[in-house]
Amino acid sequence: MIYVVVGAGPAGVVAAEQLRKLDPLANISIIGSEPEPPYSRMAIPYFLTNKIHESGTYLRKTDKHYASKNINIVNQRVNSIDTDLNRVITDDGNYRYDKLLLATGASPSVPPVPGIDLPGVHNCWTLEDAREIVRLAKPGASVVLMGAGFIGCIILESLALRDVKLTVVEMENRMVPRMMNDISGNMIKRWCEEKGVVVNTSTRAESIEQIDGGKLRVSLSGGTSVDADLVISATGVKSNMQFAVDSGLHSDQGILVNEYLQTSNEDIYAAGDVCQGKDFSTGEYSVQAIQPTAVEHAKVAAGNMVRGHRSEHAGNVNMNVLDTIGLVSASFGSWMGVPGGEFAELVNEKQFKYLNLQFDGDVLVGASSLGLTQHVGVLRGLIQSKTHLGIWKERLLKDPMRIMEAYLSSAQAQAIPA
Repeated sequence: MIYVVVGAGPAGVVAAEQLRKLDPLANISIIGSEPEPPYSRMAIPYFLTNKIHESGTYLRKTDKHYASKNINIVNQRVNSIDTDLNRVITDDGNYRYDKLLLATGASPSVPPVPGIDLPGVHNCWTLEDAREIVRLAKPGASVVLMGAGFIGCIILESLALRDVKLTVVEMENRMVPRMMNDISGNMIKRWCEEKGVVVNTSTRAESIEQIDGGKLRVSLSGGTSVDADLVISATGVKSNMQFAVDSGLHSDQGILVNEYLQTSNEDIYAAGDVCQGKDFSTGEYSVQAIQPTAVEHAKVAAGNMVRGHRSEHAGNVNMNVLDTIGLVSASFGSWMGVPGGEFAELVNEKQFKYLNLQFDGDVLVGASSLGLTQHVGVLRGLIQSKTHLGIWKERLLKDPMRIMEAYLSSAQAQAIPA
């Protein structure tokens, strides 16, 4: 069998290794468009803060890892797929496949801001981006970060540790709006401001222009402006699926797949940020642009690509865990709740602690937290197990901090007195 994996991120690497495990005699290739060995984007912040060298971002740490597993690494850009001949077309040639996995990930969205393509304006997505940020974000430099979502806040912490003068611009009314509600999102904002970061929410960057001395001027909605040595755009991502769409594969927000992570073409599968896969909580299909989902997709897809192996993908719990200058936030499952559901909430503004539990009947279906790291595993476990809490649901509505007791009670199948 000939397997081709397009995409050299975590999903692509894990899939290729799983294919080798299941099919020792197969021909396996990973095709990636970047010149570096396969690396993790999630490790780039550690490179920005000098905690690791570039090589520390590599997914596998030995030079001969892929050769030892007889996995071919091809550094080329894929342009199209010939689904009639089962060939992947690149800039320099073509590669035949029996089964193909698309793990092409995502790319930064480009906001419609005049001047977004000027020198000194960068994304923080690739190692090449990171090298430019390291060059420009010297201690004392003025930096404008456009976007305070999940990716933006990861970058924010790295910039703060580089001791720059940081201004954040976020169009929503709170930070990390896709994982935190108004209360917790604005608690994160206040935490950052107390750490010396200027945070502008409900604000847009209207334009970027060059001014004297090589600086950039970012004009904001409301009539103010900020001068900067570096502007970083972190306003969202979109799935890298255009060549797949042009090749006739069905798509929506990502490449559409069935319960086996198989696309509309029976010989082609998808995994990771490009894949519109099943959500565990809702049963619907959506793009979950997080690394744990990408790795799980890779294992399931690889298994289904090998003859004699067939397993359904049950869906992944949507989860995010974020450290913002020392304040850890997390969200799991249907953290915004479900129609008709009840919720419990604890707010401690002074100590930056927050806990929100969302119920469907007596089942915990979603949660979000701030400054409460000891509950992360418990929250995920209860959501994923769909445990019926019984009387503990009412106890949690009164005091959500008793979540550990509820978890232990369910695990031990015995009641704990109120």
